[in-house]
Amino acid sequence: MYAILDIETTGGKFNEEGITEIAIHKFDGHDIVDTFISLVNPEKEIQPFVVNLTGINNKMLRTAPKFHEVAKRIVEITQDTVIVAHNAQFDYRILRTEFRRLGYNFERKTLCTVDLSKLLLPDAESYSLGKLVRSLGIPVSDRHRANGDALATLKLFKLLLAKDSEKKIIKKVIRREAHGELSEKQLDIVQSMPNETGVFYLHNKDGEIIYLSKSTDIKKKVNQLFTKNGNSARKLVKDTKKATYEKTGSELVALLKEHQELLKNRPKYNQVPRKKMFSHTLCQQKNDSGYWEFKAVSLRDCTTKWGRFNGEFSAKNHLFKVTREFSLCDKLNGISEAKKNCSQYEEGACHGACIAREDTALYNQRATEALSKYSLLNKNVILVDKGREIGEHSAILIKNGSLVGIGYYDLNHQINNIHILESLITPMNGTENANFIIESFLRKKRRIKSIPINDLN
Repeated sequence: MYAILDIETTGGKFNEEGITEIAIHKFDGHDIVDTFISLVNPEKEIQPFVVNLTGINNKMLRTAPKFHEVAKRIVEITQDTVIVAHNAQFDYRILRTEFRRLGYNFERKTLCTVDLSKLLLPDAESYSLGKLVRSLGIPVSDRHRANGDALATLKLFKLLLAKDSEKKIIKKVIRREAHGELSEKQLDIVQSMPNETGVFYLHNKDGEIIYLSKSTDIKKKVNQLFTKNGNSARKLVKDTKKATYEKTGSELVALLKEHQELLKNRPKYNQVPRKKMFSHTLCQQKNDSGYWEFKAVSLRDCTTKWGRFNGEFSAKNHLFKVTREFSLCDKLNGISEAKKNCSQYEEGACHGACIAREDTALYNQRATEALSKYSLLNKNVILVDKGREIGEHSAILIKNGSLVGIGYYDLNHQINNIHILESLITPMNGTENANFIIESFLRKKRRIKSIPINDLN
């Protein structure tokens, strides 16, 4: 659990500043579960430059509660949380100073989004909150006011969590927390998981990931794991001290994250992914009449790979599907062994390429479209799918036929501006296995929108 925090102060000498406004959003890693926002009477004058910066003046604070009147609420909302702030050292110092004046020792774990951004966004031109979120296309209202900056920090932190493919943030937090044995709390773990699409992680007492998996219903999958029989399953349950999850909204994003994070983390209880998940492809060649013919072949027998398949049967099945979808010729694609025209010609589904009655240019154009529709070969596109919440979308960036990375956006200008979009993208290894995962998904489900990169600014 996190407490996303921002504080505005009076300015002045070190450790003599007073709090003028505070905003705290309690965040469970996915949603805001509690919020506290308040002006605070610092019982001292505000520096003029701070008035100009924040718009908060002495008159506004005369009737505001004093710090001792909001202290209990701050303690309650930050209890058992890790405080997250942009330049956390400053905000945490100010809070501890105010509590020390009351004779109370306020101690919390902290995470700084400046430090995290330097780690996960190494190419950023600036790490000031305003410039950083602007470069990421994150909207900010009420800049230099506590709630505006806290909400901007929250959106930045969500982006950093998504970019943290090695789960360094969560591992660090879990190691810091004191956890008891969870054998009596397995039901609680299951209940804490959502019935949503994403990737979940089972951790041992040191916070290390010992198992991870994707699911379109995380709660159901975790429950199945905890109730599974067998020695390996029982050992996994015994070693599990904590479960975390990351919602993706998109099943395809979940598949890609699962694949990459299995390779990065090598969890103890997961099987090692195969080096090559596919073995066959579709090859094209022109017959004596100039028509394209397609054949399902082994990878080693083809130079230009139109799609990746995990076996000959899968490749032939897809070839049959696109032959029907694009009214191609059964005979040319090896589905029919007819000596003259194929049976589909008699039924009107084939336009006569089998007996050279269809224009070759028209047929070959349609045949190329059939192969291209479900293949990433030479494509520069963004695949847009569901996001983690209403109004948000996921974006999968493909360049030169390979996966570049994934990200999320909720504003049109973020997807229409390629430079902003690329800053939101979490890089991923564009391996052939990753391409196989994408192509396999596209062949099975066509709910994903594809936007050519050339159409963007």
